[in-house]
Amino acid sequence: MKRKTFVTIVAPLAALIGIVALFYPSVLLESKGVNSGEPVKVWMSEVGILLISTGIVLFLVRKEQVSIALKAIFFGNIIIQIGLLTIEILAYQNGVIKEVSGIIPNSILHILLLFGFTYYLVKMTTHNKVSCEKP
Repeated sequence: MKRKTFVTIVAPLAALIGIVALFYPSVLLESKGVNSGEPVKVWMSEVGILLISTGIVLFLVRKEQVSIALKAIFFGNIIIQIGLLTIEILAYQNGVIKEVSGIIPNSILHILLLFGFTYYLVKMTTHNKVSCEKP
């Protein structure tokens, strides 16, 4: 799969999950077995805005050539995936997230996205080194 295709798939996925988190935070929270009190709904809505923004940025850069800025966006997404995966696993271990079914789909998604963003970042870095060499 080409980088453009990967990002074209990931961008609307992030935006869609963000829309659900923004407008229907209880749906996501209840799927994890988390108490969906008002403060938690506010936090989930904030996360929704961040995911929508991430999806928009990814969509807008999907056709860009390799650059430091594009690498930074991919690196940032790697950090997001590592962070979210770690937080969810720890929350489950500590009993905050009560349903294992609430972390399995997300964990799989975070792992796939982590590998995808890492793969393309490495590929961009390798491509850049090769293209910068003098003949």
